[in-house]
Amino acid sequence: MSVERARETGYDAWLDALEAGEGYYLRCDGRALVPPAMAGAAADLERKPLPETGTVESKTVIRVPHPDFGADAPYAIAIAKFGPVALTGRVTGTNPEAVETRLEVEATVLEAETSGKRFVAFRPVGEVSDQ
Repeated sequence: MSVERARETGYDAWLDALEAGEGYYLRCDGRALVPPAMAGAAADLERKPLPETGTVESKTVIRVPHPDFGADAPYAIAIAKFGPVALTGRVTGTNPEAVETRLEVEATVLEAETSGKRFVAFRPVGEVSDQ
């Protein structure tokens, strides 16, 4: 991927790629970045495939949600490690209280029931979820 093309990659384009099963991260000066993180003036941006699965590192259950997710509460938000990058997303397909660290998850993109806004979601590996 050219440097100019990599710099054009915004969050919506990244969500589109993740939703299509083509998730990626950017390598820049030894760092792993996910849009919209800016790579600064670095000349070396390289697009790398996001690992298919990640591992939950931490989680919290949201009971008093942001207005965009009001109809979705309660839900679990987790930080999951996908190779060299950590993603934050909502865990679906399981009871929010049952989400544990070391749970293996896949990343996808869903829409909030309340607002219709897209967000990163994690699904336990092997589970199928409507949201």
